Amino acid sequence: MMKTVTAQELGRVLAALPAEPRVVASGNGATPRQLLDIVDAHVPAYRLFMLNAHHGIPARAEVVHETPFVGPGMRGSKGLAYVPARLSLVPRLFATTMPPDVVCVTVAPAVDGRLSLGTEVNVLPSAMEACRARGGLVIAQINSNMPWTYGDGVLDPDLVDYALEADAPLDEPRTSQPDDGARSIGELVAARIGDGATLQLGIGMVPDATLPGLARRRGLTLWSETFSDGVLRLDEAGALNPDVPLTASFLYGSQKLYSWVDQNPRVQVLRTEKTNNPARIAKNSAMTSINTALQVDLFGQANASRIGARIYSGFGGQTDFVVGALHSEGGQALMALRSWHPKADVSSIVALVDEPVTSFQHTAVISEQGVAPMFGCDERSQARALIEGVAHPSVRDELWEEAAGLGLADF
Repeated sequence: MMKTVTAQELGRVLAALPAEPRVVASGNGATPRQLLDIVDAHVPAYRLFMLNAHHGIPARAEVVHETPFVGPGMRGSKGLAYVPARLSLVPRLFATTMPPDVVCVTVAPAVDGRLSLGTEVNVLPSAMEACRARGGLVIAQINSNMPWTYGDGVLDPDLVDYALEADAPLDEPRTSQPDDGARSIGELVAARIGDGATLQLGIGMVPDATLPGLARRRGLTLWSETFSDGVLRLDEAGALNPDVPLTASFLYGSQKLYSWVDQNPRVQVLRTEKTNNPARIAKNSAMTSINTALQVDLFGQANASRIGARIYSGFGGQTDFVVGALHSEGGQALMALRSWHPKADVSSIVALVDEPVTSFQHTAVISEQGVAPMFGCDERSQARALIEGVAHPSVRDELWEEAAGLGLADF
């Protein structure tokens, strides 16, 4: 039975944990910061497992950061333990090699006697199940700012051992207007999407730039790892099928989005084993995944994880959705990226990626320069399309020279 406690009472419970416990916590925009502060004050050394951790999490020499997807709060951490894993398979870690001793979650206040994980369901149900199976602790921060959502995050309070009532604002992404390059990419992506398609929409400038071109579509549905405020604009434009639930495993957006999803039965926030299962993804009609990368090479391989051998993010759901979309009837897996990195001042299209490959065999690669069809084309045709249609003009001659050395030039 859930027991509501004070910070002092919770501190005494945590002080009795075994040495160096593994603590799994909500990530993305749902970090239970007050709970983590109490953990950090009463547990001398521990392993902190989070997905896409934001800034402000505990960070000291005695805290080992663990994650299959590196967020800004762990990026550059000296104590980082990166665990390569497809997001759909992360729940297996909790039942095998990485069992949790404590799970800290943010929940919405009870509605009709049941709590809700709100915006962050993701891998948390599997972490809670694995933790309870081995006699660990499940601790909830009840935050009135967390929206109450339907789906796999609806919890019986008996699944929680201790609860701390502590309100705090949820994280919101920084907003910026798409620039000309992003708008060009968005227009090319949108042009490939027809009425009735099922979308995987991420968060960022390119997905945001794609949305204006989709406002005139009809019957669109959403099966995604996540979604943000762009869905509101599609709904307001009448582009979404009102009879099909919007499905994701976590949400991250503005207060307007959080208010819209609160107790909204059209939104289903499900555990990642469902949303990211390639077989389930493939069952959606005209499933269209839209992903991005740091580099794409002339063989069509994408690196979305590493910069100079330093882990930047991880697989995330990209591999799950690329495979699922390609197996969908009428589906497509689109890789959208700028032809040139403005910060790194390098080409995004390279001869051969020198970092581990995140995904490959996409339907098409799209930049502000144009579209390169990939699936069903021979490798020389793929290379030509990437060089002539997607790469920045300033590097095309160099890429042709390197293509010849790789046996990809058709002259």
